[in-house]
Amino acid sequence: MPVDKNKTNLTFYTPNHEAGTALPLVNHSVSAGFPSPALDFMEYKIDLNQHLTRNALSTFYIKVAGSSMTDAGIDDGDLLVVDRSLEPADRRIAICLIDGEFTVKRLKLETDCLYLIPENPAYHPIKVTEENQFIIWAIVTYVVKKIV
Repeated sequence: MPVDKNKTNLTFYTPNHEAGTALPLVNHSVSAGFPSPALDFMEYKIDLNQHLTRNALSTFYIKVAGSSMTDAGIDDGDLLVVDRSLEPADRRIAICLIDGEFTVKRLKLETDCLYLIPENPAYHPIKVTEENQFIIWAIVTYVVKKIV
C-alpha cells in the first residue's frame, strides 16, 4: 500500500505481514562458480516480508527514482527496504529529508559536520548545514532489484 509523501522521487510502501505470501525456498545455496547438482524438491517456504524485516512496525519499502547511488548497487527502479528504528551511523545508507525533498545517500559524519554522499561521480556531495531543514528518515537495510 503506497504511503503518500509530498515532493519526492521515492514511492513508499508498507510491508503486509498478514498477506500469507510465502514462496518456496530451496534449502540449498546456489553456486556462483561451478554448477551444483539440481534439487528435485523445495523444502521450505519463505515470506520475504518477514525475512527482510527486522522491526515490522518501522519498516517500509521505497522505490528509487534516479541514478545518484549506482556505484552502491542502487539503481533507478530498485526497491529499498528501510528501517526507521535503526540508528544513523557513518557510512550507512539513509533516506533523508532535506529542505522538503527525500533523497537516498550515504552518510559521512565528520567533526561538527554531516555530508550526504552520492555513489555516482556525476553527483556532488551535499553538506548539511544549520540552514537546512533536515532529518534522517530511515536506514536502508536491503536492495531488491529486477535483473531482467
